[in-house]
Amino acid sequence: MRAVVFAYQEIGSACLEELIDFGTDVACLFTHEDDPDEEIWFRQPAGIAGGLGIPVYSPENVNDSKWASMIREIGPDIIFSFYYRKMIPGAILDIPRIGAFNLHGSLLPRYRGRCPVNWVMIAGEEETGVTLHDMIEKPDAGDVVAQKKVAIAFEDDVLSVYIKMVKAARELMRDILPNLAAGTFTRIPQSGIPSYFGGRKPEDGIIDWGKDALSIYNLTRAVTHPYPGAFTYLDGKKLLIWKAYPENTAVEAPAGKIISEDPLTVKAGKGSLRLVSVQLEGEDETDAALFASSRKLKNKTLGGHP
Repeated sequence: MRAVVFAYQEIGSACLEELIDFGTDVACLFTHEDDPDEEIWFRQPAGIAGGLGIPVYSPENVNDSKWASMIREIGPDIIFSFYYRKMIPGAILDIPRIGAFNLHGSLLPRYRGRCPVNWVMIAGEEETGVTLHDMIEKPDAGDVVAQKKVAIAFEDDVLSVYIKMVKAARELMRDILPNLAAGTFTRIPQSGIPSYFGGRKPEDGIIDWGKDALSIYNLTRAVTHPYPGAFTYLDGKKLLIWKAYPENTAVEAPAGKIISEDPLTVKAGKGSLRLVSVQLEGEDETDAALFASSRKLKNKTLGGHP
């Protein structure tokens, strides 16, 4: 089975490895140049492909007709997209004999679009997963070929869930590759009410202390490392909250008020948030208790803008 692969990030690396282990003839890899503003914690598919002599391309514009022409000359049986961040045009999707398939980081049709693992955790979901589906020119809307579920524990953060999803993606590929090669797989139309979410920006991590503590907790764990983090303001300076836990409290205080220094605790619209790890603008990340011990924080209010 001859394949052209579009891939990036850790899931892209893991799925590329599974293709190679299966004996797939990977003709070439399309990937991305790293974003200098992004924390690069993951392995690069380009490193895996390059080490095996597989040609690697990082086009700015995959819609340029030269790429479709090149792939047509390669004559792949199948095309895969694993966390590739650009829409692949129909001129390429129509080329392979078996089909073109994308691995999406949710249980479709829910959480179509960008940043699904972040949105799933912001919503407080207890389950997510990975879906291999037919690629069509409408994002994440093609027929489902395979799915694998992933449980989200209350203590999980975005990175621990993503690592679970990497494992699930490997298992899904091991299960489905023999069927894809033999042509014995099935395509099932997506069923249920779809939901779509767009990309996220660092400024979307601002905390609304008027929300309940559980919702704020879900935001903090959804955008913690390796993402830009949830944040608020203390005395006009940006305060990142990298780790925190929700608590039930009957204390009467305005939302955003620091109600305890030990442990460092902030009143929410309902309940409170116990801060564990924080980082004030211009300083290093530190334990919240240590941060509080060097400042008089009691009765100060977090929130607002600088």
